[in-house]
Amino acid sequence: MLDKIITPVIKPLLTPVVMLMHKRGITADQLTVVGFLVGLLAVPLLAFEMWYGALVAIALNRILDGLDGALARYANQSSSAGGFLDITLDFLFYAAIPLGFILANPEQNAIAGSLLLATFIGTGSSFLAFAIAAEKFKLEKPQFKYKSFYYLNGLTEGTETIALFIAFCIWPQHFAVMASIFAIACGITIFTRIHGGYHTLKQQEADANKAAENVPSSANSEVIND
Repeated sequence: MLDKIITPVIKPLLTPVVMLMHKRGITADQLTVVGFLVGLLAVPLLAFEMWYGALVAIALNRILDGLDGALARYANQSSSAGGFLDITLDFLFYAAIPLGFILANPEQNAIAGSLLLATFIGTGSSFLAFAIAAEKFKLEKPQFKYKSFYYLNGLTEGTETIALFIAFCIWPQHFAVMASIFAIACGITIFTRIHGGYHTLKQQEADANKAAENVPSSANSEVIND
């Protein structure tokens, strides 16, 4: 929900760093992989209840995630392969953080963490499934034109998820409550994406079928007129 507001604010701040990285020969894909590995460090840190160390790893992951896309655009390196790598590792990172809290305190966090992971699967699958269909119909991306795929909005997006992870690290004793509430919000996102995505694609298919039906009739009328 907040991504469309936060992203335009952050993008200009990344430009000086991106220019420096480009001069050093660093590629966007390299940043993506390094950012993912740094993010994974949060899992053992969380498991051993080193909350602020995990917070640093999470923050660095998100900074590098913002830089890789900006660098790809600046260096004209944007590609489907890079977009695939980025979104895949992002979702793996998102799943890894609840796992870290489950490992830290299975008795207290297992149910809420598992529920959150299940809803993450729902938000991620609805997000990516619609992106595939949107590519088929060449749907416009008015709010996220710089993305390598169609970016379907929702109540819980990247900004909200990172805010949640930060809150987890600051108040780990309240993980179960916060995870449960966010899982409910994710459930709302899943419903709205499925409902909106389904009807959008049904309309696109209907429009495509009408266009296909009109082509033969136009061709036939031209033949008759000739």
